[in-house]
Amino acid sequence: MRDLVETQYLDLQLPEEGLELSSGKRLSAVRIAYETHGVLAESADNVVFICHALTGDSHCAGYHSDDPKSRGWWEPHPDSDQPRLIGVGAAIDTKRFYVVCANILGGCAGTTGPKSNNPETGEPYGIEFPLVTIKDVVRVQRLLLDQLGVKRLHAVVGGSMGGMQALEWAISFPEYVARCACIATAASLSPQALAFDIIGRQEIENDPNWNGGHYYGQAIPRAGLSRARQIGHVTYLSDQSMYAKFGRDEHDRPRPEDSSKFSTSFEVESYLNYNGNSFVDRFDANSYLYISRMMDMFDLAKEHGSLREALAKTASKFLIISIESDWLFPPPQQLELLHELLALRREVSYLNMNSHFGHDAFLIEYDLLCPALGAFLTGEEPRKPAPVNRQDLNVIKSMVPRGERILDLGAGEGNMMLAVQRATGSTGIC
Repeated sequence: MRDLVETQYLDLQLPEEGLELSSGKRLSAVRIAYETHGVLAESADNVVFICHALTGDSHCAGYHSDDPKSRGWWEPHPDSDQPRLIGVGAAIDTKRFYVVCANILGGCAGTTGPKSNNPETGEPYGIEFPLVTIKDVVRVQRLLLDQLGVKRLHAVVGGSMGGMQALEWAISFPEYVARCACIATAASLSPQALAFDIIGRQEIENDPNWNGGHYYGQAIPRAGLSRARQIGHVTYLSDQSMYAKFGRDEHDRPRPEDSSKFSTSFEVESYLNYNGNSFVDRFDANSYLYISRMMDMFDLAKEHGSLREALAKTASKFLIISIESDWLFPPPQQLELLHELLALRREVSYLNMNSHFGHDAFLIEYDLLCPALGAFLTGEEPRKPAPVNRQDLNVIKSMVPRGERILDLGAGEGNMMLAVQRATGSTGIC
């Protein structure tokens, strides 16, 4: 028996002046598409909020129909023997938790975005839609949860760009978020990742059918969006996974009449063409421009002065997960988050998934992901960081020369070491 779920829609209750965005622009109306699983407890704090990635939507789990193809993006194939991530008895157990996932602001799966009608004109916004940020997305998600009656999040969980949203949740609403699980994500994109996004956006904008973003009701920029998807999709894979899936295999089918003289019969080319063309049928080109730029501009260190200053605003318990073969969000980026959280004495767990699937492993490796997330969600409540401004620590700090190395025996929770490190820049072990 499959779990059937329906997408729901909610018009946010906004101030009379509308929703002010990070840019200073305002939206007079915002509709959110979302899906829920489980039951909200009377205490309204058993909520796990799922943040989707760049091309995701609110349909994270379950099915829209009996068709296996209608399954959510975090739902394993029904013929697979892999465990479910979300559902009754699953890692995110819907007998215990109320799970909410919403399509992001600027998206094209029911939430207000470029293809939505502008209330002032009655026509699609197109590129008149204001630029939005990860912070704007999270603020809108908070408004949704407030209207649903949620008092506090048991956890926020996200992979890739969803992990960026999870970090923003923990920073913007520290007392609201008990746990934060960040999977294959980073505090900012690398220059290499930025380059792929920039090329993808240029492919869309250079498609004549893009028409300056005003293509609704006429021919859409299929070629540009398809190529952008193909470029992006390559970054989600790995060299090892592509060898395993395609190698240098060729197919026997004749080349289509409308293909280029320089097309090949390699399976990898056929796969990329299929992936790009099918993507065009479900995603909006303008949304791709807005959301990919939103991800590119996310930079916690730049916004807050440093990554440590950004994470110092958090009070959550963290789970950081990296993927060994991920070259889009490589493990050193997750280790950077881990080290900064440890330096701030936050409760944090870390898992490096030994998978050859590349970045996409967070959507494939349920056997690895489910035990880690299940244990994280059912563990103890996060402890408040212990104060480090005690008088005895102030005396000790004054006795340690700047830059000295220290061995702290019987360190307890490490408060003395933390106080000395902050005051003198010293290093050591405890």
